[in-house]
Amino acid sequence: MEYTRLGTSGLKVSRLTLGCMSFGTPNDFQPWSLGDEKAGPLFRQAVELGITFWDTANVYGGGTSEEITGRAIREYASREEIVLATKIYWPMSQNAGGGGLSRKAILEQVDGSLARLGTDYIDLMQIHRFDPEVPVEETMEAFHDVIRAGKVRYIGASSMWAWQFAKMQHAAERNGWTKFISMQDQYNLLQREEEREMQGLLTDQGVGNMIWSPLNGGIVARPWGDKSTTRGASTPGTDQFGRPMFLDSDKAIVDAVERIAADRGVSMATVGLAWVLKNPVVDSPIIGATKAKHITDAVAALELTLSDEEVTALEAPYTPRDPTFF
Repeated sequence: MEYTRLGTSGLKVSRLTLGCMSFGTPNDFQPWSLGDEKAGPLFRQAVELGITFWDTANVYGGGTSEEITGRAIREYASREEIVLATKIYWPMSQNAGGGGLSRKAILEQVDGSLARLGTDYIDLMQIHRFDPEVPVEETMEAFHDVIRAGKVRYIGASSMWAWQFAKMQHAAERNGWTKFISMQDQYNLLQREEEREMQGLLTDQGVGNMIWSPLNGGIVARPWGDKSTTRGASTPGTDQFGRPMFLDSDKAIVDAVERIAADRGVSMATVGLAWVLKNPVVDSPIIGATKAKHITDAVAALELTLSDEEVTALEAPYTPRDPTFF
């Protein structure tokens, strides 16, 4: 496994992140979630391969993802071995502090995550989205306070407009509060809109970049139109994460991935991840694994260098589209 600093911060993380959205108690929202028994071997495999950066969120599985992740740390690793990241923003309840980024919500939800994870501190606490209803000064001061209290080591953000991220960073800098060290956004062969504004801002400010959905929900990892997986076959009514994140014109890109994978003797997932990893602003793509093969394919991407001709074949058909913030 390779390791890198998250941006220009001092936090060292594995070059791949184990995404824990796949783990939790199955429900109508996430029927494909894995409980402790099925998730355990994947956590063990990650530790054995050196993937020690784990990312979850309070809302995943209605809180059960954090519970499973916490138990996995105690079972398969040590707390000091794992760089533990989670997120808050989406509602956990209808109470005043049940969601959003108010001071009340941040203090309550950080404590809730700590309890479910069974830990005294969180290495990287992220905001799951920008909250337009709360002054950025209120949010950034509250995060500074939980850091000073020893409950959180670093803070990060997730998908939003570049101007919103810049506004929050400026509020922290102006008041001497802790700034975000990372941005977690969607970036893959079928969604490259972050190249326009956000990636330039991150590079200029030395902010680390984590990537969610580096294979666009698995669309890049299988032949065009293949819906053989549980999530791939889901409809918007049963899986919010199964909503189409692609255009019909993206078929040429997926076909190119399939051709290159066949030529190289590797999986399509390995090719798609190798493309994401070649971007110097990307520190650690998040791997949403439900099978051992998903992790081994991801690790193989660290050793695959695409040729200029292959990169051109993958990038040329791209059609601009709106960023995905859901």
